[in-house]
Amino acid sequence: MVIGGVLLGGYGWHLYHDVEQRFSGRRWRIPSQIYADATLLYPGMRINQPLFLRKLHRLGYRPVDHRPRQKGDMRMTGTAIELFLHDLHLPDDRREGFAVRMTFDRQTLTRLEQIPPGPPLALVTLEPEELGFFFGPEREKRELIALDQIPKWVTDAVLVAEDSRFFEHYGLDWRGIGRALLANLRSGGIRQGGSTITQQLAKNFFLTSERTLVRKWKEMILALVIEWRYDKPTILEMYLNEIYLGQNGSVSINGIGEASRFYFGKPARELTIAEAATLAGLIKSPNTYSPYADADRCRERRNAILRAMHSHDWITTEEYAVARMAAVQPAGFTAHQSAASYFVDYLSRQMADLYAPEDLASLGLSIYTTLDTQVQEAAEIALAKGLERIEAKLPGTARTASSPERLQGAIVVMKPQTGAILAMVGGRDYHLSQFNRVVQARRQAGSTFKVFTYLAALDTYSPISALSNQERTYQVDGKPWQPRNYSVLDTPVISLREGLARSVNRATVDLAMKVGMDTVVRTAQQFEFSTPLEPYPSLALGAVDVAPIELARAYCVFPAAGLLPNPIGLRDVYDEHGQPLEQRHMRARRIIAPERAFLMTALLRSTVLHGTARALVDWGINFPVAGKTGTTNNSRDAWFVGFTPDILILVWVGYDSGASIHASGAGAALPIWAELARAIPHQITGGDFAVPPGVEERIICSRDGFPDFGGGCGETMSEWFLSENVPEDAALLSHPDSAFERLMRKFKGRIDDN
Repeated sequence: MVIGGVLLGGYGWHLYHDVEQRFSGRRWRIPSQIYADATLLYPGMRINQPLFLRKLHRLGYRPVDHRPRQKGDMRMTGTAIELFLHDLHLPDDRREGFAVRMTFDRQTLTRLEQIPPGPPLALVTLEPEELGFFFGPEREKRELIALDQIPKWVTDAVLVAEDSRFFEHYGLDWRGIGRALLANLRSGGIRQGGSTITQQLAKNFFLTSERTLVRKWKEMILALVIEWRYDKPTILEMYLNEIYLGQNGSVSINGIGEASRFYFGKPARELTIAEAATLAGLIKSPNTYSPYADADRCRERRNAILRAMHSHDWITTEEYAVARMAAVQPAGFTAHQSAASYFVDYLSRQMADLYAPEDLASLGLSIYTTLDTQVQEAAEIALAKGLERIEAKLPGTARTASSPERLQGAIVVMKPQTGAILAMVGGRDYHLSQFNRVVQARRQAGSTFKVFTYLAALDTYSPISALSNQERTYQVDGKPWQPRNYSVLDTPVISLREGLARSVNRATVDLAMKVGMDTVVRTAQQFEFSTPLEPYPSLALGAVDVAPIELARAYCVFPAAGLLPNPIGLRDVYDEHGQPLEQRHMRARRIIAPERAFLMTALLRSTVLHGTARALVDWGINFPVAGKTGTTNNSRDAWFVGFTPDILILVWVGYDSGASIHASGAGAALPIWAELARAIPHQITGGDFAVPPGVEERIICSRDGFPDFGGGCGETMSEWFLSENVPEDAALLSHPDSAFERLMRKFKGRIDDN
């Protein structure tokens, strides 16, 4: 007996240290959580209501037929939406939830006011959406709670369901053990365990779920050790955060806090008595009593717990009657998956440079991103519809759903001034292909690359400079090479503006050769493409492979007044206590002067107004846009990169194999761009591009693009020039009637000389 006592004491001391080590540090592996950007609402903002309502649903707002009374309630009343906002818990912005009314006039939010009616509100912040998690091998998801943060009836419901004598025993309930022993003897096997909450906690943390006497013996000793080391409230709190309460796909739901979100779409502190009893009823068998699986069985189990709570006088007769009559109304859920999967993968690679995978899976970090979920959803919809439309109309493009050779596409949406990524769609279906074509693909840029030739020429040429559109053969590495236009254009001489607007290959190569290919390469290299650039004439036409995100970044320079931004997906990282760990801010460097950036924007406006992208107006785009279409040899790639002063969108369409899609950038990519832009009015103000110092406006003849010297050309239009390149020709000014003929003779002489 002495030896046995010593051994038992030594074993107990060993277990004590195991318990101390396990509970004194980090008790749970909490996955780091990824959030989208918060949404700011303000009067005058334009909103796509269907997208906005789906966002509210994802945030857990529930339709009700009365004025919102509790957090998460939502009611639509004619031209208004009434919301009882959730609490906002951002590291730099915290507020309690309150009721608000949003009044709309079609797409415009005209008024924000608190309910009951009070002074108008200037701004309301919606909480950010959850995008995904960095899970460990256990794939457990939990939201930690403290006892003083939840109503007493939550703990009472759990106690009455699992261990009503919890505060009366010391880890082992001999009455319960006796009942279980008798039941097991009658059944001839182990059917009941008689476990207390402390025993369940010991089993979950240290033991397996096997039903053997050895495991039960270890569980009892561990329960005594835990009770010896910790007080009852601490043990109960650990249990409430640990208990398994269901499954969302492959992700385990652990703890009352996470279960409250999963089943009722609210934090545990807002649970009603009926909801608390429902969650407590799940502990016995989550799959059996889940409200998602069997509402009737769930209600029976809940009501049994409510009766027990009433019999213990833990709820009043009135509370019991109300809770018993409450409907079983779970919030509804979708199987767990990361939203914006391509973006989350892109972010994961950035996070891997900052944190070890083990830390991301266990430290419970809060990771805030730049993503706008409304823009992301609109981009996914626009790409899916656009690819289906192309397949339906163009022969030879459709493939079976299971074929890896289905038509593909990619979209990236950025804020030009900051580089913030608002949306990223790296392919048609993430489940079929995780290859992110926005960042991992290298596709020929085609005509989208022509902008760098025209930019290189701005020091010596102006929008009215004459370019040759005549056939010409060039010698490249000793071999003849002759550029051909995509479409027939008989005019022998065209202006620089028209050459870019109509994407004329011969005129572009003519300009590149005049400027010098080395100059074109040096200009393009400023934009930091990762692909080597060689000074061949074909480079002027886009014979170079680029990553779509690099091309989008390069085009940001024009609306950003010459600044080249770094693409930003990660905004802030905070630890579990809300302390900042990492903050990313805009980083950009100026690579061209603002006036040159504006002049390029003005040239690219012509592409939209009367060039290759003029079909935008037919797709309902009636606000200022500048951009460039792109189509590569044999129509292997279709591009459209378009921007407003607020936002830049790049769309690419093609096959991974490089097969022809039988469509141009204007026919394949542009409609997708237009549908996306129309769907996100909250990101597009509709304003025009600001004019910087260093550019001047002049009147030119609209029929030929040359200056209207003397006013004799009839119909005129305005043109922009760099201040140092404003056309001043005294000879032409002195003979206005023959100005155009003189210009044509001058340009013809230059062409003959060449």
